[in-house]
Amino acid sequence: MELTGKIIAVMPAKSGVSTKTGNNWMTQEYVIEVPGQYPKRCAFSVFGEDRIKQFNIQSGDDVTIQFDIDAREFNGRWYNDVRVYNVSRTPNEQIQTVNTNVGPLTIPSANENSASDSDDLPF
Repeated sequence: MELTGKIIAVMPAKSGVSTKTGNNWMTQEYVIEVPGQYPKRCAFSVFGEDRIKQFNIQSGDDVTIQFDIDAREFNGRWYNDVRVYNVSRTPNEQIQTVNTNVGPLTIPSANENSASDSDDLPF
């Protein structure tokens, strides 16, 4: 699967030693915001020190991520895991979405208030 958007959060990297193999491991989590009329956010992780360094994801980067989704159970609850396996930089103009179904937007200026306007709330 694939998402394109802007990185809005970079969490600190976590590392440790596997109890099964004794090998070192490292993971880092990020949040991407996908633009649109109602922007969506997705938290994801990159596993492996080599991938974390290779991707070099920074807050504010415009990227396209390719990922796999899996779920795991812990103490009777299920958690989604979004793991990224590829990251590519995206030019800013590809991220902006254009809604062609909407006509021009007219915003009245402060001088155009009519006498019928009041401070009453409509609800």
